[in-house]
Amino acid sequence: MNCVVVGAQWGDEGKGKLIDFLSKDADITVRYQGGNNAGHTIVVGDEKYVFHLIPSAILHRNKVCVIGNGVVVDPQALIAEFDELAAKGIHVTPRQLKISGLCHVVMPYHRVLDSLREAKRQNKIGTTGRGIGPCYADKVTRCGIRIIDLLNPRVFKAKLEDNLNEKNETYTKVFGYRDYKFDEIYNEYQRYAKRLAPYVTNTAVYLNQEIDKGKSVLFEGAQGTFLDIDFGTYPYVTSSNSIVGGVCTGTGVSPTKIDKAVAAVKAYTTRVGEGPFPTEFKKRMLEKIQSKGKEFGATTGRPRRCGWFDAVLVRYSTMINGISELAIMKLDVLDGLEKIKICVGYTYRGKTFDEFPMDSEVISKAKPVYIEMDGWSEPTAGIQKYGQLPANARKYIEKLEKLLKVRIRYVSTGSKRDHTIIRF
Repeated sequence: MNCVVVGAQWGDEGKGKLIDFLSKDADITVRYQGGNNAGHTIVVGDEKYVFHLIPSAILHRNKVCVIGNGVVVDPQALIAEFDELAAKGIHVTPRQLKISGLCHVVMPYHRVLDSLREAKRQNKIGTTGRGIGPCYADKVTRCGIRIIDLLNPRVFKAKLEDNLNEKNETYTKVFGYRDYKFDEIYNEYQRYAKRLAPYVTNTAVYLNQEIDKGKSVLFEGAQGTFLDIDFGTYPYVTSSNSIVGGVCTGTGVSPTKIDKAVAAVKAYTTRVGEGPFPTEFKKRMLEKIQSKGKEFGATTGRPRRCGWFDAVLVRYSTMINGISELAIMKLDVLDGLEKIKICVGYTYRGKTFDEFPMDSEVISKAKPVYIEMDGWSEPTAGIQKYGQLPANARKYIEKLEKLLKVRIRYVSTGSKRDHTIIRF
């Protein structure tokens, strides 16, 4: 069984925990897009792990993790993850982790350009400043540097010289920023190449061969559906395809070899950075849920914006991803609320929308249409059986299931691995 896990909101839905939970039954776990602008947090016992590039399944022994060609890799960040894991007694070997040689590489000028461009914009995107967008831009304009290029000093030298000739013109004349020195970057990245070389693999060949042998693969997405470059709330999006369709271009695995897609959604809604958010809480409720849900970005530490569950948003997401099962995460954060709202439509200029609108003005200015349900006072934290949930918590889950027309199989009641309910 080859399964994809995606986020069905604006990212940060708890995919890391779900992937960790599901990856124990998969032979191989693959990351297929994004970069170290994403973060997956896993809690095992009393130990917390935060992953940005390495699939979180690395915590399971005898499992293989793959960084697919659709990921952009900052070697400095990846090596830092190696070292952080080693400090906790987890040594990542080339048998456990395979990196596509076709991954594009985040360079120092990408990180700086991210910040310089954001500073000049009137309508800011809310970028993480990790250089992910500029790296993908270079990939599309065909001047990117790939990991396989780092391993060939002649190719790397020629590409880096070419890029710096162009970049330094832009940086100095447009932004008034300093020149980048060739030797400094070349030598730094040759050191990275030496460290990463044992892990570099033709992962498309590897994955297809393993699937043909009957091995099971879990594909893990980063960010969320509404940060997808095509289907998200553009321009407040990431620079890659975070939906299920990104698996094929990001790994070289055919869609005919994908058996199932599972989406993670929070029991409420969050997003980081700028962009529209129809169901966003007012200040008092926002601070309450931020604090209770520990809603601070795993990558940036920025506080997440929080709001009520948006069924319009998630229903559209389940459609374009072909979702067959849902996981409701962080149900316990809603414990103790007297009333809980669910958005079932939007209104704008006298018109009601029950489908997600394409027009950015509509989604930015629309007012949510809510239904209201009774909350529950009993704690759900740590519950592992569905029948033990408070009656109103079960009613809430079953209402979401009816609105979304997708079965909710998993319910997360806490941050730990075993705080998970499997309904069927």
